[in-house]
Amino acid sequence: MPVNLSGRSFLRLLDFSTEEIEYMLKLAKNFKDMKRAGVPHRYLEGKNIVLLFQKTSTRTRCAFEVGGMDLGMGVTYLDPGSSQMGKKESIEDTARVLGRFYDGIEFRGFAQSDVEELAEKAGVPVWNGLTDMWHPTQMLADALTIQENFNYDIKGKTLVFMGDLKNNMGRSLMVMCAKLGMNFVGCAPRDYWMDDELIKTCEKIAAEHDCTVRCTEDVKDAATGADIIYTDVWVSMGEPEEVWAERIKKLEPYRVTQEVMDMTAKDSIFLHCLPAFHDTNTTTGAEIAEKFGVTEMEVEDTVFEGPKSRVFEEAENRMHTIKAVMYATLK
Repeated sequence: MPVNLSGRSFLRLLDFSTEEIEYMLKLAKNFKDMKRAGVPHRYLEGKNIVLLFQKTSTRTRCAFEVGGMDLGMGVTYLDPGSSQMGKKESIEDTARVLGRFYDGIEFRGFAQSDVEELAEKAGVPVWNGLTDMWHPTQMLADALTIQENFNYDIKGKTLVFMGDLKNNMGRSLMVMCAKLGMNFVGCAPRDYWMDDELIKTCEKIAAEHDCTVRCTEDVKDAATGADIIYTDVWVSMGEPEEVWAERIKKLEPYRVTQEVMDMTAKDSIFLHCLPAFHDTNTTTGAEIAEKFGVTEMEVEDTVFEGPKSRVFEEAENRMHTIKAVMYATLK
C-alpha cells in the first residue's frame, strides 16, 4: 500500500512507521538530486507556510525558508518578539488564526505540549523544528547523511551518542536508530541517561527491527568498532549558565577526542547537529575557556575538522529532508 502522509503533522518520529520514515528519506534524496542538478521543483506553488520561533536558529530557519521557496511557497518568519503566542494570545487561539492564513506551520520552541496543541487546533500540518523533548527534522537529516556514507545500507550499523542522553538529541537518536534497524549506544554518566520508560519503548521497537538499544558509562565499551560517533552541546538552548560547571565536570570524560575516533570502525564517521563548541571562536566558547580553562568542549577541533567529520554535509541535509517533510504532508 503506498505511503500517504498528506495532512499529517510531524511532531516526533515515534508517530511514524519505518516505511513512512524511509519514504521521506527517499523523497529527500530525490529533492537533493534535483536541487544539485538545477531542476525546478515548485510543486507546492500557491501554498503558504509560517515559521514560529521561540528559540533562535540558523539551520532550521534557513532550511525551512529555502526549502519552502524551492517548492514555490510563500514563507513568513515570526521571531520570538514578533508573535503574541503564549503572551497576549493563547496557543490555541494562535493556532486557530494561523491555520486560516497558512497551509502549514513550523514551530521551534521549548515545550512539546505547545507544538502538540498547535497541531491539535490549527487544522493544518504542524512541523516540530525542535522542542525540549524531540528534534525529528534533525533525525531525518542525520539518517540521510548516514545512508549516503554507507551506500544506503545502514541496517546493523552502530551509532554512539556521547553526552547528555536526556536531551532532545539523545532521545530522538535512540528512536531513529530503533526505527531504522541501527544499534544505538548511549554513552554518559548514569544520571544523564534518558528515562527508563523511553528506553523500554525503544528496546521493543529495536527488537522488531533486529537491532539493539543500550546505555553505558564506559567510553571504550561504547566506541570500539562503532560506525557513527555523535555528540551535541553539553548545555542546551534556554538552560541557565550556572549548569556549565556541573556539565563540564561530569561530561568532560565523554568528549569526542581523536583517541575515541581511533577506537571506531575504519570507515566510521563523526556527526554533530551544530552549533558546536570545538574551539574558542565564539563568544560563549571564549567565556567558557576563560572561566573553566576548557578550550574544546563536547568535541576536539581535530575531530570536528578531521577526515571523518560529516557535520556540514549533515547540515545541508536539513534542507533536503525538511523539504521532503513539507511536500509529503502538504501535497
